[in-house]
Amino acid sequence: MPPLATIETPERSERDHHPTHRSATDLAITGMTCGNCARHVTEALQSVPGVHSAQVSLDDRQASVRWAEGAKPNTDAVIHAVEEAGYGAKVIVDACCHHDHATHKLAGWELNLWIGVLCTAPLMLGEWVFNWALTPWFAWVSFALASIVQVFAGAGFYKGAWNQLKRGSSNMDTLVALGSTTAFVYSAWALLSGYHGHLYFMEAASIITIVSIGHAIEARVSVKASSALRQLLDLTPRTARRLNPDGTETEVPVEEIKPGDLIALRPGDRVPTDGKVVEGVGAVEESMLTGESKPVDKNSGSEVYAGTVNLNGKLIMQVTLTGEATALAHIIAVVQRAQTSRASIQRLGDQVSSVFVPIVVTFALAAGLWWGLAPESARRVHDSLTHFLWLTHPPEGGLASAFIVAAAVLIVACPCAMGLATPAAIMAASNAAARRGILVRDGVALEKAGTITAVMFDKTGTLTLGKPSVAKIWETSASRVRPQELAAALARNSNHPVSREIAKLSSEKVDFAEWEEVRGSGVQGNANHRLFRLGSLRWLSEFGVDLKDGEAFVQEWSAKGATLVGLAEEKALLAIFAVIDTVKPGAREVIQQLESQGLKTYMVTGDNSLTGKSIARQAGITSENVFAEIRPEQKADLVRKLQNEGERVAFVGDGINDAPALEQADLGIAVSKASDIAREAADIVLLRSEIEAVPESLRLARATLRTIKQNLFWAFFYNALGVPLAGFGFMSPIICAVAMGFSDIVVIGNALRLRKA
Repeated sequence: MPPLATIETPERSERDHHPTHRSATDLAITGMTCGNCARHVTEALQSVPGVHSAQVSLDDRQASVRWAEGAKPNTDAVIHAVEEAGYGAKVIVDACCHHDHATHKLAGWELNLWIGVLCTAPLMLGEWVFNWALTPWFAWVSFALASIVQVFAGAGFYKGAWNQLKRGSSNMDTLVALGSTTAFVYSAWALLSGYHGHLYFMEAASIITIVSIGHAIEARVSVKASSALRQLLDLTPRTARRLNPDGTETEVPVEEIKPGDLIALRPGDRVPTDGKVVEGVGAVEESMLTGESKPVDKNSGSEVYAGTVNLNGKLIMQVTLTGEATALAHIIAVVQRAQTSRASIQRLGDQVSSVFVPIVVTFALAAGLWWGLAPESARRVHDSLTHFLWLTHPPEGGLASAFIVAAAVLIVACPCAMGLATPAAIMAASNAAARRGILVRDGVALEKAGTITAVMFDKTGTLTLGKPSVAKIWETSASRVRPQELAAALARNSNHPVSREIAKLSSEKVDFAEWEEVRGSGVQGNANHRLFRLGSLRWLSEFGVDLKDGEAFVQEWSAKGATLVGLAEEKALLAIFAVIDTVKPGAREVIQQLESQGLKTYMVTGDNSLTGKSIARQAGITSENVFAEIRPEQKADLVRKLQNEGERVAFVGDGINDAPALEQADLGIAVSKASDIAREAADIVLLRSEIEAVPESLRLARATLRTIKQNLFWAFFYNALGVPLAGFGFMSPIICAVAMGFSDIVVIGNALRLRKA
C-alpha cells in the first residue's frame, strides 16, 4: 500500500512542526435562487485576493471562505465582491447565527413550495375542475391568493432581479419576475377595470410555484452530485483520545491536538489527524481516501491518515500533521477546486447567457406588441402553423394575448440550464473520481483528459513496481578494490530506487569528497585522490570508460529487462550491477485497455534499448514506441515531438525528473508515490499505486466531456425551440414554467449519470 504522502510528504511534516492553519470566514448569502447563482457567488469570492478557496451552499444559503496561509482575512472585500455580483452577504459572527438545516430549508424553497402549493392548488381546482374561472367572486379570491404568492413566494425572485438590475445585469430571476408580473398586472388591471373575460391569476401564481418546485428538486439533486465531498468533509471525528504523560486518556476536541501528541485508537475509531504508529498492530480502512477496499496492515512506524478507520487492534499514534496540513484536507481542497473550476468549453455557455436575457426581453416585447397591435396577423400565422404542430387556443383579445404571450416567452427562455450544463457535469465527475482515488486538479484537466490520443509512461515506478533488486554482479578480474563496498558507499546518499538497492550491498563506510549526484545519470565522488562514478553505462561511456569487457554480461541481462549500472574508477570499469525491477502485475491489462480505447501507448526510459524493449514487451507496448537511453531533460522534448505530430499526449510519471514532461504534456498524471514536484506539475494525481486508474480516469474524462456537450446541446435546443413556440402562442405560461424546470432537472440528472461512469 503506497503512502498517502502524495499529498503531503513526511519530510515536510518534520520541517513544519507547527503547520499554519488557514482561517475561515462564514457568510450568509442572500439573493441566490439556483445552482447558477451559487456558481456566480463562488466565482466572485474566489476573485478576491488572498482567498484560497470558497464553498457555497445553495441549500443553506451560506458560503465558507478559506484564506490562503499568511493572508489577512478581508471580510469587507468578499462582501463587496458578492454585492458586485448582484447578491447580498453578511458575516456569520458566531454559532448562534448558524440556523439548523431545517430552518434554512423552511426559509428557502420549502417555504415557497408551501405557500405556492396552498395558494395555487385552489386556483387550479376552481378553473379546471369546478369551472369557476368567469365567476366574479372567484376572480377576487384568485386575486387574493395570487397576491400572497407574488408577495411571499415571489419575494426571492424579485429581490434577485432587483439586485441584478442595480448592477446593470440580468439573470433568470429577471425573466421569472417579468413573466409572472406581466400576467399578474394584466389580470389585476382587468379585474379592477371591470373586465369580465378570462383572468390569468392562476398562471401568475403557477409560474412562481412551478419554478420553485423545479429549484427545490434541483437543489436536492445537486446535493447528490456533491455527496463525495460531503462525505470527505464528514470523515474527521470531532474528538480524539489524547494520552497523558501518566498513561491516562483524555477526550479532547480535534482542534486542540498538536503535532507530537499521542493519540489512542481503539477498534472502530476514525483517525483524527495524520501521524505515525508508535505502538500496536492493526488494520486500517483507507478506501475513502485511496479508493482501495482492502484494509492496510499497520504497525510501529506505519503512517496513518486523518479520516481513515482503525478496524481492529489498539494503536497508539503520534501526531505529525493537523488541520489544513493533513492529507485529507489537501484532498478536500483539490476536490473543491475541481468542483468550482470552469472548463474552457463553459465560455460558450457564459457568452451566450450574457447576451441572452436582453435578446429574450426584446423578443418578448416584440411578440407582445405583435399580438397586441396586429392580433389578426398573429392569429393567422398561429393557425397556419397548427397544421404542423398542435392545436391551441391563444387568449381572446389583443391586449390579453400580448401580455400572456410575452410572459410565456420570458419564462421559457430562462437560461439556467445553459449555465448549469458544465458545472453540474464537472461537480459530478470530480466527486466520482475522488471516490475512486483519483484527484482531478480542475475542470480544465477533465476537459483536456477527454481529448487525449496518446499516453506516454515513464518506466521506473510507473510501469514497474519501483522496488528494484540486484540480480547479478559482474566484476573485472583485474580489480584492486572492493567494488560492492565502493558502490554501496557511493549510492548511500541518493534517493533513487536503484541507488537505494545498491546501497544495501554493504554497510562499509567509505569517505567520498566532493560527492555529487548527476540527475538521471548517476553519482560520483573522490576517494584517495581517485574519481569514482556509479551510474548508467551511457553516462560512463561519455567519460571514456571502456565497457568492452562487460559486453556479454550487458547483452545477457539487458535481454532480461534489467537496469544496468556501472562502477568506474577514472576510466577503468570495475563492476556492472544488473538490477531487476518487476513490471506491475496489471500493466499489460492497462495497456490493452488504453489501446482498446483507441489510444497510442509509449514508454520512455533511461535504460539501454534492449532493457527498455524487454520491459515494454512484458507490458504490451510495441518496441517501435519505446524511447530508450533518454535523459530527464529530454522527456519533455519527446512529448513535444509527439505533439508536433498531431498527438494530444498524457504523460504518466512519478519522479522529480518527470516534472518537465508532466508540464509539457497536454495532460500530466502523477502516480501515488510521486514526488512533490511531480504532483504540483500534474493535472491528475492517482492516490492508488495501481495504474489501472489511468484508463479509468481517461474514460471518466471522456464521459464528462460527452456529458457537457450533451447538456449544452439540450440547453441550446430547449431555448431555440421553446422561445419561438411561445412567441407564436403554442405554449402557455404554465407549460413554459414546467418546461423551464424540467430542462434544469434533465441537465443535472444527465450529469449525475457520471457517478456510475
